[in-house]
Amino acid sequence: MKVDVQSYQEVKRPIYILEETLLRRNLEFIKEVAKRANVDIILAFKAYALWKTFPIFREYISSTTASSLFEAKLGYEKFGALTHTYSPAYTPEEIDQIAECSSHLTFNSLTQFNQFHDQVHANHPNVQMGLRINPEYSEIETDLYNPCAPGTRFGVTADKLSERLPADITGFHCHCHCESGSDVFQRSLSHIEEKFSKWFDQIQWINFGGGHLMTRADYDVELLIHILNEFHSRYPHLKIILEPGSAFLWQTGPLLSQIVDIVEDHHIKTAILNISFTCHMPDCLEMPYMPKVRFARAIEDQHMESSSGEYIYRLGGNSCLSGDFMGNWEFDHELQVGENMIFEDMLHYTTVKTNMFNGISHPAIGLLHRDGELEILKEFTFEDYLNRMD
Repeated sequence: MKVDVQSYQEVKRPIYILEETLLRRNLEFIKEVAKRANVDIILAFKAYALWKTFPIFREYISSTTASSLFEAKLGYEKFGALTHTYSPAYTPEEIDQIAECSSHLTFNSLTQFNQFHDQVHANHPNVQMGLRINPEYSEIETDLYNPCAPGTRFGVTADKLSERLPADITGFHCHCHCESGSDVFQRSLSHIEEKFSKWFDQIQWINFGGGHLMTRADYDVELLIHILNEFHSRYPHLKIILEPGSAFLWQTGPLLSQIVDIVEDHHIKTAILNISFTCHMPDCLEMPYMPKVRFARAIEDQHMESSSGEYIYRLGGNSCLSGDFMGNWEFDHELQVGENMIFEDMLHYTTVKTNMFNGISHPAIGLLHRDGELEILKEFTFEDYLNRMD
């Protein structure tokens, strides 16, 4: 099916649409950054795991990062390469399977390392083992996403390390960003070096984690490249790895939905959609994150009374959770049942975090090819809902 990418008027069903042209734009950009900075930039499955599109990714990157057994198997079996794996806690039942799928295996604590490193070394001698470190510094303001907040369960602080690292530790992993700019990375890096550089001559690689939103329009990518090359000059023996998630899928396609009813209470009009915020855009309620809606302008609650707009609506999800709504948005016309509602930039973190609460019909997943043809990659059925209950 050929579609109009502005309105998607030919499509009348809930669907996530990945636009190949936009995806390749990001991939080409990331590949160039990796080359100029002499680093590996790999895809984090926690943000995106649509394996039917992996052949496109393989044209630009060679590795992925996993956080669990299933993600490690996804990388090994579907992406076709060993993964860089980190988990807050490995289990005896899964550690060998995870190591089998991994090139790098990072431990969250010294107790986990002590529990499993002999087993990994004996059974998987080619796996490089690392340790997650905690610089005790992060500029993430939302506690839900801050891995360095006091009391965190993530990583080892410098005071817990001895002068000599265990012999099997070949690298450090540090994650303290979330959709951050390169200036934030510059400040974070000073704390990482201050606390952990005394061990850098004992390791071979360092993974600076995710959250480097280098494809965002206002991101200072030249500063990022400069920071990384300066780091190389100080520690030329260290291999550098970045593992962003959002950066790969930033602004690569929308979630398309349709209006199924319009209701009004206390002078508040709500357009009810055939999707759900809690099911299909969970970050909108968890973070909360205010999405962008095509052809509409968001109005903050405190500005409602001063708005002169005639067509202001809340957007409501189709679940029975009372808080399954977002708003308010101003449109240039009166909304109609059946009209498309397009939520921008909905490929990262959505497709991996969706759920089937209430058994609501799940949006399909489509790939819009460069020739304008929309291919349906996945449709969800009653059997998918049943399988979650098996």
